[in-house]
Amino acid sequence: MVRKQEIAIILTAAFLTLFGLTESPAQTHQNNRNMEELKLTEEWDKTFPKSDKVSHSKITFVNRYGITLAADLYIPKTTAGEKLSAIAVSGPFGAVKEQSSGLYAQTLAERGFLTIAFDPSFTGESGGQPRYVASPDINTEDFSAAIDYLMNREDVDSEKVGILGICGWGGIGIQAAINDPRIKATVASTMYDMTRVNANGYFDSENTAEQRNAKRLAMATQRTEDYKNGTCKLGGGVIDPLPEDAPQFVKDYHAYYKTQRGYHPRSLNSNNGWNVTSNLPFLNFKFFEYADELERAVMIVHGDKAHSFYFGKDVHTLLKGTNKELVIVPGANHTDLYDRTDIIPFDKIERFFKEYLK
Repeated sequence: MVRKQEIAIILTAAFLTLFGLTESPAQTHQNNRNMEELKLTEEWDKTFPKSDKVSHSKITFVNRYGITLAADLYIPKTTAGEKLSAIAVSGPFGAVKEQSSGLYAQTLAERGFLTIAFDPSFTGESGGQPRYVASPDINTEDFSAAIDYLMNREDVDSEKVGILGICGWGGIGIQAAINDPRIKATVASTMYDMTRVNANGYFDSENTAEQRNAKRLAMATQRTEDYKNGTCKLGGGVIDPLPEDAPQFVKDYHAYYKTQRGYHPRSLNSNNGWNVTSNLPFLNFKFFEYADELERAVMIVHGDKAHSFYFGKDVHTLLKGTNKELVIVPGANHTDLYDRTDIIPFDKIERFFKEYLK
């Protein structure tokens, strides 16, 4: 088996060299650390109060596509120079690190982990052009880039690194773990499968070729207009004001993103939303095709009243092994697990990471 792997690596390297797809070591060194110069807010502008139990600072790192990502770093003040277990956090889909992901990161830092909450590519304080674009590939890469950064910190035990994704980044986080065995443990909280909901609609109500082709045509037409106009049309974020007949889950989103509870000026969902054509690649990209090959530990946390509960349950059935866990929070809707610290099962999440980051 080892011999076959060595031969495959040699043949791949020969192919890349033959077609001029490799760089010299000097070129690699020059390009590997080039960063965009980001403007990072120094004042505390989170939707949650600052903890006096952790140290907070801003950091940046670069992903495989050369996009510079911005993150908040949280370190427990009780550390005495030892190498820590580390967790990278992101989400929800359309949120920024000053919202739910920062709350999760700070809370886990209070419990002894070194954590970062990062803005994905093209959003928040992170770099990338055009703005407000989502990508099933690049956003999965963002999690692995966070692992690159954490594993190279002197205060992190590189054998004890995990991730936590919320909402759409819960599904993206599991997808990242499937592809990146350096991720020892993954928690997906109130997760979405963004490929399924885009291709099939909510509750699989648009799961026909005719409906998908109509979506493709609409977004392809929008691409033409965007190019002509030189700007990208935005989707509008969470609807506001709410129509009286809005579904309950839309009301739940409004209660978080459009009120003092969770509003943030850099949040896409709080404001003008994603680039409309962002959904296009999700139609042709399926997460979890190799979910049964994921050997690392996964915990899926979901409220049983969440409209998105079916995503978590279905993905859990795809995962194999005794280190996969589904935690159901009774009575919780989708956005309750964004910030309701009274019901988010942090004790179970802490236990999970301490068990598998070792």
